[in-house]
Amino acid sequence: MKTILLIGAGKSAAVLIDYLVQGATQQQWHLIIADASKATILDKINHSTAAEAIALDITDAASRSATISRADIVISLLPPALHFLAAKDCIQLQKHLLTASYLDDNMKSLKQEIENRQLLFLCEMGLDPGIDHMSAMQLVDGIKKKGGKITSFKSHCGGLVAPENDDNPWHYKISWNPRNVVLAGKAGAEYKWQNKIIHTTYAELFSSCTEVIAEGLGTLAYYPNRNSLGYMPLYGLEDAATFIRTTLRHPAYCKGWNAIVQAGLTDDTVLIDASGLTYSQWAAPVAAYIQPGNKEMLHYLGLMDDTPVPARAKTSADILQHLLETRLQMQPNDKDMIVMLHEIEYSIDGKNKKMKSSLVVKGEDSLRTAMAKTVGLPLGIAAKCIIDGTIMLRGLQVPVLKEIYDPVLQDLARQGIVFNEHGTA
Repeated sequence: MKTILLIGAGKSAAVLIDYLVQGATQQQWHLIIADASKATILDKINHSTAAEAIALDITDAASRSATISRADIVISLLPPALHFLAAKDCIQLQKHLLTASYLDDNMKSLKQEIENRQLLFLCEMGLDPGIDHMSAMQLVDGIKKKGGKITSFKSHCGGLVAPENDDNPWHYKISWNPRNVVLAGKAGAEYKWQNKIIHTTYAELFSSCTEVIAEGLGTLAYYPNRNSLGYMPLYGLEDAATFIRTTLRHPAYCKGWNAIVQAGLTDDTVLIDASGLTYSQWAAPVAAYIQPGNKEMLHYLGLMDDTPVPARAKTSADILQHLLETRLQMQPNDKDMIVMLHEIEYSIDGKNKKMKSSLVVKGEDSLRTAMAKTVGLPLGIAAKCIIDGTIMLRGLQVPVLKEIYDPVLQDLARQGIVFNEHGTA
């Protein structure tokens, strides 16, 4: 009997846990779920006997190693900085590892050891990154197979609120780690646009969001996401004139968030004294950036309130995170929404063509969110494919290869996660 260990049962884990519990019942896996809170696990599995719940302090080396030693495959939903702890144990104990996080330098440093031990470490196996890679590469490989040459590649993805629950001026609610929302874009962005390498600073990132039409949803806006250039060789698109990966938001969001960034309210480096500090005092610098297009949004978020900020706040980022968690909170019956859009231009047989491929996924409620579905299901499906031998690859991988994306996208389609494609001559 094969054993899957899931480390982390937080906000994004609900749908993955459902999938793994069902698989454990049907496929005769043994499922172990480890989290700092055993009660959190039991709540998510509804006290099912199909999964073994373990309280685990991930920083306790002995407990961590003992738990990982029992598994064949480890799925880590830990914060990105903690994956490395699990990864080192997985190498030592010869276990496969799956994560939804970006492939970082720490994980890259293990590449040779992973290969030497004939293990599979599959990173970026969530939504963005994850489903974006798989769906894009299926398109790219298909165009190349027909003899086409791709000249422009744009990939957009965002976690939004479903239209029926869009009831605030930000047109946004928190369905993911709020800290990630606060710090989004801090490193700026790099991408290629019409044969020019563009470097966008954090201060510039939200000031000129470009609008795009999402079928059935109207106009959305996007800002460049991190360093797109590193994905050009991975996608085999070094010669494309345009290559950009972006984050989708509502156009209004960009206007409001730009004011917050310009005012320095996302800073997580400078310590502040929160005692006696009110929101309006803390947010005073934003006054210089208030415009008719963002005034209502900034008021709604509570920046002008004369009430005290949380006493535990150590930085501006802490205060802003608290406001996001309270003012833009998903309500129990709210649904979130994932929107992904690929725009590809290519030439074939002397003709220029365009292709669009779009995905819209709505959540069921504030627990089984679209974000939880699209982050969790690829991990669960990949684990199943490794166990049943569908995926035989080894080494340090991200899901850009046909051996990974074909079976995973097929299973995602069975789960209702389906792209709509259309092209123009």
